[in-house]
Amino acid sequence: MGRASAALLAEAGAHVIAVARTASDLDSLQAEYPQHIQCWVEDVSSDGFMQRLSTLEQLDILVNNVGTNKPQPFTEVDSQTLDNILALNVRTAFLVAQAAASIMVKQGAGSIIHLSSQMGHIGAANRTVYCMSKHAIEGLNKAMAVELAPHNVRVNAVAPTYIETPLTQPMLAEAAFKAEVLGNIPLNRIGKVQDVAAAVLYLASGASNMVTGESLKVDGGWTAV
Repeated sequence: MGRASAALLAEAGAHVIAVARTASDLDSLQAEYPQHIQCWVEDVSSDGFMQRLSTLEQLDILVNNVGTNKPQPFTEVDSQTLDNILALNVRTAFLVAQAAASIMVKQGAGSIIHLSSQMGHIGAANRTVYCMSKHAIEGLNKAMAVELAPHNVRVNAVAPTYIETPLTQPMLAEAAFKAEVLGNIPLNRIGKVQDVAAAVLYLASGASNMVTGESLKVDGGWTAV
């Protein structure tokens, strides 16, 4: 989803800083858009990344696309899993947004887009920690939107359903699981990364100039049922 968003923003004319932990994930992306995409090989949870981010003189858009998950039954969630998910999905997302907002407040404009989830609006078995983390992002999204509005910084979220990615591929390869997922999506199809990227582009652009504090659900109607 991050790659698709970076590509679509680049195609729209943005100068994109794409961030990942491994250079191989970035090299092919930069090769496709050599004039529009700059690559940083960084761990976004590290102090080094936060310091590097804070040195930017201009930052108009942040796509806060950080997160992980490890589905487990609630009574079997171990403390390491709990700490890892909350540290990345909540703490790191908060700190990255905070660093970006500091730049945007100084320049008097900006758009922050959190990658949330439909699980930030509902509950689901075996996903208690993930749901908790995404509900936290939704709360952060609203509070940031209110506080940063006087500085002309808009804050929104994109909340996808199950999207076809390498992470979800093994789960969706199970016929029973895929049937269960489709049974909850009125549009009766799995989302594509391009669907998420289109929502990101809308919230990043002037087309959403009066939109802040919103969570744009890209869920095929799952949360409408």
